[in-house]
Amino acid sequence: MELVHKVCIRDLNPHIVCILCAGYFVDATTITECLHTFCKSCIVKYLQSTKFCPMCNVKVHETQPLLNLKIDRTLQDIVYKVVPSLLDNEMKRRQDFEKRMSFRNGVEESGDGMGEDCSDTSIPNQHYFMHDELIHICLQPLDNGSNSGPKFPSQKFVRCSVRAQVFHLKKLIQKVWPYTSKNELAVMCNGEQFPDNHCLKRIWLSHGKEMDPPLKLQFGVKN
Repeated sequence: MELVHKVCIRDLNPHIVCILCAGYFVDATTITECLHTFCKSCIVKYLQSTKFCPMCNVKVHETQPLLNLKIDRTLQDIVYKVVPSLLDNEMKRRQDFEKRMSFRNGVEESGDGMGEDCSDTSIPNQHYFMHDELIHICLQPLDNGSNSGPKFPSQKFVRCSVRAQVFHLKKLIQKVWPYTSKNELAVMCNGEQFPDNHCLKRIWLSHGKEMDPPLKLQFGVKN
């Protein structure tokens, strides 16, 4: 009889909680000099005013401490597994923030006729996904055994943010292969079809962990 050893999450907290914000790691980032880990946003903000690790006080870098930071994707995946709601909550928080920023910028651009300076367009021009964790995808066409219908390429490799959604992949397919633009597409992995609002990180954690990179997704025209 196999024995199952249960581990309480509170026993893991010392290893998956950021000491700077007292929350679970988000975009876990490690200082290469001492291997202490923090949330990316927390440690980047902290190092703006000092060059020393907040845990052991080792000097991170003489002039550019950010050069000695490294994203710890393995640890972040563990945190998302241990705290299932963390990923969804973080994605929602970021989406809400981006909507607020877009709305605020839209109001500034429209103005109220009183002559305000609305020339600042830095917000919408920012690349919100520039510092995201990246995921490698292999897009493969579904073989329906038919000689009719649109012809897809054998496969296509894509590298993009883990926050990208199935909706964005469909847009990419329709842009690269315009003859699919008038068709409704389906994207799936291991036979399971995903709704448009599924992010790639969620698909990777639930379906792609057992396969070798890249994450293999199939696509085709819905019947």
